[in-house]
Amino acid sequence: MKNVIIYIIIGIIGGVVSGMGMGGGTLLIPLLSLCADVPQQTAQLLNLLSFIPMSVIALIIHVKNKYVVFDKLLYLVIPAALSAAVGSFFATEVNSEVLKKAFGGFLILLGTAYFLAAVYKKSAKKRG
Repeated sequence: MKNVIIYIIIGIIGGVVSGMGMGGGTLLIPLLSLCADVPQQTAQLLNLLSFIPMSVIALIIHVKNKYVVFDKLLYLVIPAALSAAVGSFFATEVNSEVLKKAFGGFLILLGTAYFLAAVYKKSAKKRG
């Protein structure tokens, strides 16, 4: 029962973060690995599976609010789907420890990019 509660809490956190447009998987994968003791490849699988209903709901809301630019959609969806397939095959072949380190490095790069973007935006506001 304790594990079920942990999964529910992780799912809520991932859903809220994903709904805010920040990429719930960025948080979901480490939470599953660290808090629920789920292997890295399984955490990635669960992240991808949970992404399906979350993205459908988000798409419906964005279409309703007229935020979707349909004429540009295929240019994004086709390369993203192909890259996801290649990445998924790659992830199943890579050692779990290597995958953890690569994902950790990605999170560090992502955090650094967000930090630098915020600093640049703040300094641009000051300059006027």
